[in-house]
Amino acid sequence: MQSNPMRGVYPILVTPFDEDSRIDEESLRRLIEFNLAAGVHGLGVALGSEVFKLSEAERAQVTRVVVEQVAGRTPVVINTGAPGTDLALQYSRMAQENGADALMVLPPSFIPVGPDEVLAYYRAISEATPLPIFIQDVSASPIAPGLARRLAQECEWVQYIKVESLPVVEKVAAMAAAAEDQLTIFGGAGGNYFIEEMRRGSVGTMPFCTQPEAFVDIWNRVQAGDEAGAWETFNRYLLPVSRIAAQGTGLFYAVHKEILRRRGILRTATVRAPAPPLDPITRAELTALIDKLYPQPAAASAV
Repeated sequence: MQSNPMRGVYPILVTPFDEDSRIDEESLRRLIEFNLAAGVHGLGVALGSEVFKLSEAERAQVTRVVVEQVAGRTPVVINTGAPGTDLALQYSRMAQENGADALMVLPPSFIPVGPDEVLAYYRAISEATPLPIFIQDVSASPIAPGLARRLAQECEWVQYIKVESLPVVEKVAAMAAAAEDQLTIFGGAGGNYFIEEMRRGSVGTMPFCTQPEAFVDIWNRVQAGDEAGAWETFNRYLLPVSRIAAQGTGLFYAVHKEILRRRGILRTATVRAPAPPLDPITRAELTALIDKLYPQPAAASAV
């Protein structure tokens, strides 16, 4: 196990687009500064960034912009998983060349494979790119705790796991029991079970980047032993947003981008098609919530 593991709040950045669905670099830089100003411990580019809708050139562009803007102030984790090993190797090398500090790798899921094939996939990436690797455990391609431990034991750079497969809280507990000192455990799934996960062995979360100050406050309060205060922050700021975002499949992209637009961070709330829109009632509910939680635009450093 590494001597100084990553831990804390690592928001997954959305990818801002303009009205023509082109990457909006200025908004992305502003989003990064907004999160850094909140005191986050790291940043990520992953499924919440719509990476599956980006071309290879755009993946490299986003990584370069994020690494350049962060300028070493915090670690940057880039998602490089793919349906095939060769493509995952290409994405991983590209992330390394563009300055990523760590990789997050989703297991192959399009065609189900067995444990030995999963091991070969992670071993190839570990041998090709000497960067810390997060296993991404999701419901579409879950990783059993025993297999996760085996991956960490047999792949030098597999050092972390982001647990998101259902039931998340139970899976974090099982993973912590199996991994022992072989893996550092992070939670995900939007940070919806952040506090419960920390009780069971998680040392961080990778939530959306919309409310970083709330997540950092929760982290700080739990570390200080103030779990009651952490729950107050969670219930006031995070739970209402989570409930709206969960009203439709894939709706969370539109919800979080609209919040960031209203907070003055993104210029538009464009989500790349295909994507479900906010219906008039949900939009009205979200607008009322934003007005209540964030009546003033957020302060973000100029870029």
